Amino acid sequence: MSNNLLKGKRGIISGALDENSIAWKTAIRVHEEGGKILLTNAPLAMRFGKINELAEQVNAKIIPADATSNKDLENLFDGAMEEFGGSMDFLLHSIGMSPNVRKGRAYGDLNYEWFHKSLDISAMSFHRMMQIAENKDAMNEWGSIVALSYIAAQRTYPDYSDMANAKALLESIARSYGYRFAKAKKVRVNTISQSPTVTTAGTGVTGFNAFIDYADKLSPLGNATAEDCANYIVAMFSDLTRMVTMQNLMNDGGFSSSGITEEIVDMIYKAQENNKP
Repeated sequence: MSNNLLKGKRGIISGALDENSIAWKTAIRVHEEGGKILLTNAPLAMRFGKINELAEQVNAKIIPADATSNKDLENLFDGAMEEFGGSMDFLLHSIGMSPNVRKGRAYGDLNYEWFHKSLDISAMSFHRMMQIAENKDAMNEWGSIVALSYIAAQRTYPDYSDMANAKALLESIARSYGYRFAKAKKVRVNTISQSPTVTTAGTGVTGFNAFIDYADKLSPLGNATAEDCANYIVAMFSDLTRMVTMQNLMNDGGFSSSGITEEIVDMIYKAQENNKP
């Protein structure tokens, strides 16, 4: 159901790979709510994904951009402003990748060049986007910028490795640039810490399926889906959240505030019973 929450608004959505992506579902919801979209992803990701299908579905132009390249990002924002006929109202940063995680390197055996890539792709790219947007005066007053994070920025999940450090940096950048952008143009900057979600990127983490089940049992409302996150992002892009900025917003069904639940107790009890001789 559409309420035209984003009628007349326009902006960039990054990171849509396939129909499982949060960015993909966000693009569909933004379109349904009347927003005009420009899509972007890394050239390599575009070759393996289905972004052209999404572009047809939401009537969006695509501009490829490597988020670690200032030149590519400058071209992206120039192209977006040309497409929109001016500045924009929203920006979604849905970008994250760790070579160390992909290649199974333990946290005590990191390749530091890969570690730098993890930080550059997953967090520093967020700063690059906002700095270029500010320098080009690409954001309208009361615009909204959102990046996707994860609770591993605050808590330790061993197999998440250096991505946890990248997410912590991402959230810190949101606070620091959020202050700057609020003062300059009343633009708000937030991160959303989403439940573990079945996406192409997420399934690259060892033990991910088991953790999804655990998180679901620890969350009183259950895990938030990709669709739930897309709806939250739409709300953050809308004028209904004009005074929310510099926040890390939990969209996790209550996971982050739960110590233990009946479902977890039952799971432990059953495991103990099954292990009895």
